Amino acid sequence: MKAKALGLFEALHESHELQRSLCTALLAEETSLTERAQVFAKLKVELEAHAAAEERYVYVPILMSDAGLWSSRHALAEHHTIEELVDDLSVRNKKGAAWMKKARLLDEKVRHHLKEEERKFFKVAGRILTDRQKTKLAKDYVRELGRMRTKLAST
Repeated sequence: MKAKALGLFEALHESHELQRSLCTALLAEETSLTERAQVFAKLKVELEAHAAAEERYVYVPILMSDAGLWSSRHALAEHHTIEELVDDLSVRNKKGAAWMKKARLLDEKVRHHLKEEERKFFKVAGRILTDRQKTKLAKDYVRELGRMRTKLAST
């Protein structure tokens, strides 16, 4: 029996939950330096893969609608802020107060973005997209997310 395909917002939410989980693990006091580096690597891949797939298959269609212009631009700006924090944290030495302070800021920005997206952007997108578009975009997003996870994990 074939598993039921996820809807667009369920697929996005699944990645959001993984991001939240990885952020929690990254900041846990009991996380060793080696584990922190591994968790950060996983988080970096997930954030980058999710952003690429979401921007291509969710934001662009919404951006093309006048009703979705502001929401998409705002979400893209938040992705950019998160990307810059990830770049700043992508150093060999992941110990010390300065690194942890920036990691906490990343956690804050990621959680804010996900919460805002789930509470506001999903509603806007839900009104703009037809059911047929949502089904197609869900398939495209899931395919691209998997492709990007594989590509980024191998670099």
